[in-house]
Amino acid sequence: MRNSQEVKRFMIQMKNYIRNGFNKGWQSLSKHRWLKYLTLSIASVILLSSIGFFFIIYGGGLIVDEKEMVLPATTTVVTEDGTYAGRLYTENRLLTPLSDVPDHVLTAFIATEDERFYSHAGVDFRSVLRAVYKDIVALDKVEGASTITQQLSKNLFLTNDQSWMRKTKEVMASMYLERNYSKNDILELYLNQLYFAHGVYGIETASQYFFSKSVSDLTVTEGALLAGMIKGPNIYSPYISEENAVARRNVVLNQMHRVGYLETEELLQLQGQGLGVTPQPEAAPAYIDDYLEVVIQEIESTYNITRDELQRGGYRVTVHMDPLMQKKAYEHVNQSNYYEASNDEVEASVVIVDKETAGLKAVIGGRHYTIGQSHHQALTKHQPGSTIKPLAVYTPALENGYHPYTLLTDEQKDFNGYIVRNANNEYVGDIPLVDALAESKNTTAVSLLNDIGIDTGKSYLDQLNLSTKDDGLAIALGGLSSGYTPIQMATAYNTYLNEGIYRDSSAVMSISDRNGVEMTSAEGEEARVFEKQSAWYTLNMLERVVTDGTASRYDYSGALAGKTGSTQHDSVEGATKDAWFVGLTPEFTISTWIGFDQSDEEHYLTKGSSQAVHLTKALLSDINQMDNIKHAFDRPSGVEDLPAPITLPEITDLNASFSLGGFNLFRAELTWSTPSDERIIYHVYEVTEDGKKLIGKTAGEGSYTIRQPSILQMTRYYVEPINPLTNQAGTLSNPAMLSLFD
Repeated sequence: MRNSQEVKRFMIQMKNYIRNGFNKGWQSLSKHRWLKYLTLSIASVILLSSIGFFFIIYGGGLIVDEKEMVLPATTTVVTEDGTYAGRLYTENRLLTPLSDVPDHVLTAFIATEDERFYSHAGVDFRSVLRAVYKDIVALDKVEGASTITQQLSKNLFLTNDQSWMRKTKEVMASMYLERNYSKNDILELYLNQLYFAHGVYGIETASQYFFSKSVSDLTVTEGALLAGMIKGPNIYSPYISEENAVARRNVVLNQMHRVGYLETEELLQLQGQGLGVTPQPEAAPAYIDDYLEVVIQEIESTYNITRDELQRGGYRVTVHMDPLMQKKAYEHVNQSNYYEASNDEVEASVVIVDKETAGLKAVIGGRHYTIGQSHHQALTKHQPGSTIKPLAVYTPALENGYHPYTLLTDEQKDFNGYIVRNANNEYVGDIPLVDALAESKNTTAVSLLNDIGIDTGKSYLDQLNLSTKDDGLAIALGGLSSGYTPIQMATAYNTYLNEGIYRDSSAVMSISDRNGVEMTSAEGEEARVFEKQSAWYTLNMLERVVTDGTASRYDYSGALAGKTGSTQHDSVEGATKDAWFVGLTPEFTISTWIGFDQSDEEHYLTKGSSQAVHLTKALLSDINQMDNIKHAFDRPSGVEDLPAPITLPEITDLNASFSLGGFNLFRAELTWSTPSDERIIYHVYEVTEDGKKLIGKTAGEGSYTIRQPSILQMTRYYVEPINPLTNQAGTLSNPAMLSLFD
């Protein structure tokens, strides 16, 4: 306690002493006004200088925005086998760790740009003094003295103006970086942010662009060339001026010699070498853009990564794309010989979905589509026309008690004011379900949907990710208020290849961030929609569409099933708005759409779905040449094939005769010619004075024995062929007369 009181008393005495001394001193200065002002001025300068010094040393945090230190990095898109497919970026930059950069490459940059990099604290004052001296002599700013850290600070946080204020901020930011980051951190960031002309950022990207190799494989001369370029990328690029590039590279090699990295003999030998650059890379092929747009939108919706984040984030995306299929599809879509339209602004889309994975193997969003365009036709909804019939009507009917050979009625009919007509305005009466689908009868589709119920048809569409708010019978003909995208249609039809199981399609297999961590997303939907037998029957029926129905035009040698579709133009009589063909091969599903961005009086198709069939079959034939495409669909286990159609014969040679034998004295034999199809059933009729009656049946044979024929009166006989699949009866044969006395 005593000690504390003594200390307190001492502090009070000192305070009074200082105050008295200051007052006496100030009174003394007051007697000499000029000395007072001089003292104040010196004190102010010292104070302001101290504040400025500490602000420069410690105020860099106000300049540095650490978010800017996360460099925009290129997202790389590759196929399943690692083949390069494309890049997405705002700045084309592939990040690389400093550990991957060889020592001779580091030396080239440090020797040229900042040879005392590892010894200064962000600012090289020796270089600064030299630069200031030259600036004063020239009465202008003629020489820079920026260290690597200062260059990095300027490039990341500041503008390129030459003011002293900008230079001060540069120093502040540099000293902040040096205090808070290691030299290696700074150097790694520096090498990754550099610009090398031609839209190339970062040393790894530059290595691949100029030398087609990774930075880890660069030679001394190659590293020197890149180090020399950063002073003036558009001056020293070897693709712009080889002479300038050689001269600048040799300057860098001289610097490496001066700092002791190269011996004189080695220097001379290296300076005599050529540049060794590879041919300038071509721009990314145009056919990739269509697919990349789908990738971007899928990642946005599935992984919640925005387009901008994807283009800046340095992700690695693995996709289902088949580059050859994508290229072939692009080439065919951009040919003009398939299209029959009012003008050459006609658009088209092709989508190919893999059977096994439901991966998008190819996506074309339009003719000459470029990434970012608003109309990507594969992602745009179009009215599906008759391509909806199997999905909403015919397969659901098979699920609900119908058979491919169930007889339907093809006739014009009024459904409470909704009058349905066939496209050709022709009607055949009774027709098997399979033929109604093959010939794309509108009447039977609407009638069948009416029979099974609109809600039933819509329930299957819901399961196929084809939900619609429409509630009318027009659903059977694809007359929807909105419609579906070609991707949706290909995905839905792919269900037939997978035994009735629906799988969501996707472009993206996996995505990893810039640190190599794979990102997860919700699993795609997979569910049984149709029974195996119904799916297989439908696939068989869709083969009939191609062999005998609306898609039979144009040749294709491989196995193919599918359905055509078209919609009427709203304002041009007899014109078509949308033309479709959705096809199935043993390996994949293909959806083709043709139409216009906007349909009006000047934009319409002059023909219907045949042009979509033409494009599809030509593309498939081209793909067939590069792949071993199957020529038949593999029947799943536990299902029956769709029976082949039966053609009933016209019997004109029925003959009747008596014969002897057996327990009966007389027998009658009827004979007639038969086709090879043994499934046909023949009904035998006898006509007497009492009328006509069925006396027997036989299958596959052209003969029938009457064991107790009438011998006392003349009897006529007829044979009627019957189709057991549909129970349809053919034409009665010629009559055969039988009389013992004739």
